[in-house]
Amino acid sequence: MKRIQECILKLKVWKDTSGQDLVEYALAAGLVAVAAVACMPGLSGTVNNVFTKIGSIIETNVH
Repeated sequence: MKRIQECILKLKVWKDTSGQDLVEYALAAGLVAVAAVACMPGLSGTVNNVFTKIGSIIETNVH
């Protein structure tokens, strides 16, 4: 009888998917973080150019 109860408990644990959502969200967040880090070097040059142009426009028009 004890063996049957152990098998039933194992089956219940196997079917339990309550923690699955947390793992999926953690994997998605990790993927977004990796993608953001991969894009940063390419975007930093563009952002720097934009702010440099804005700074030069402001400096020429204010003075």
